[in-house]
Amino acid sequence: MIQTQISAVELARQLAADFATRADEADRRGRLPAEDIQALKESGYLALSVPQEYGGYGLSMRECIEAHLELAKGSGSTAMVAAMQLHIFGNARETQPWPQAYFERFARLAVGGALFNSIASEPLMGSPSRGALFASRAVPDGDSFIINGHKNWSTGGKHLTYMLVGLMVGNDPALMLVPNNAPGIEWSDTWSDSLSLRASDSDDVYFRDVRVPADHLISNNADKTDKTKSPPNAWFPMLVAATYLGVALAARDATIRYALERIPTALGKPIATLPAIQRQIGEIDLMLQTARLLMLDAASVWTGDEANRRAMYPRIVAAKHLATETAITATDKALRVAGGVSITRALPLERYFRDVRGGLSHPPSGDIALEIIGRNAIDNFT
Repeated sequence: MIQTQISAVELARQLAADFATRADEADRRGRLPAEDIQALKESGYLALSVPQEYGGYGLSMRECIEAHLELAKGSGSTAMVAAMQLHIFGNARETQPWPQAYFERFARLAVGGALFNSIASEPLMGSPSRGALFASRAVPDGDSFIINGHKNWSTGGKHLTYMLVGLMVGNDPALMLVPNNAPGIEWSDTWSDSLSLRASDSDDVYFRDVRVPADHLISNNADKTDKTKSPPNAWFPMLVAATYLGVALAARDATIRYALERIPTALGKPIATLPAIQRQIGEIDLMLQTARLLMLDAASVWTGDEANRRAMYPRIVAAKHLATETAITATDKALRVAGGVSITRALPLERYFRDVRGGLSHPPSGDIALEIIGRNAIDNFT
């Protein structure tokens, strides 16, 4: 049982050590190891953010982030799959976006080892954060719905137990629970040769006349009387950023290990003894420490109530932005320390370098993130 923050971190470290033994081969094959998913399910890691009253561990955002930074050191791809589940239940326990009966049902399934992900992005729409309507549709048919559509960036792929699918019911966006074993679901390997997180199975999925019971309709915007926009989900950017920052921390560790083991014949001692190498590693470590501390500080002040969510979200955005940008810079510098061998598969540095580039695609990113941070600074100027 995971009872304390320390034990959650230790669990993450144990899982990371196991994942690391398969990470290189998984990256080569572009496939998520079934062993990784089984270990996540059996360990209870997937229930870290599930409330205790439903059998989970109810850990705070900070506790989850601290553990996830360790998990991602073993495999960024597998950690991203786990991040999807942790953010869904962490956010849902705060915002209650579904009827209570659904939340309890899903939470207990997660505790039992079910793997969830929110499947929303579509090729023509892109990210749903941009506000477009879904092309995927569910049509009533007696006591069922018939689903047709095409989704991409569906992290976890065939390993998912359930998909929370964003689609249209009539003229309104809705959310539907779809078991991954339902007839008519087809997975297409579109991710295995991507730049980043090749082993996350973030493939395309097609729904071809998929029939689900009517009670699998979780929410429908047409039924909502309160149209006020709720504060954004902070668990998603924080766990995504923790995944990339964890990979960068692994890159730092691999760089130090290489510097200690590399003994050129002309030098006769490890390159770690050279002041120039020490300065470069120091620069990497300093930026990673800074990004990690900001992440943990932002997570520490997050309580989940609506007033706190609105007030603290810009700090969450700042932590996410700094973490992903730092991960990119730190892995680039790691390549420079190790030299030519770093761009070969003799070291994992080239995988780390590629994997963290995925952080550029997760919202809020780039100019949008900086606008949120800047607007908050202006509003708070006195």
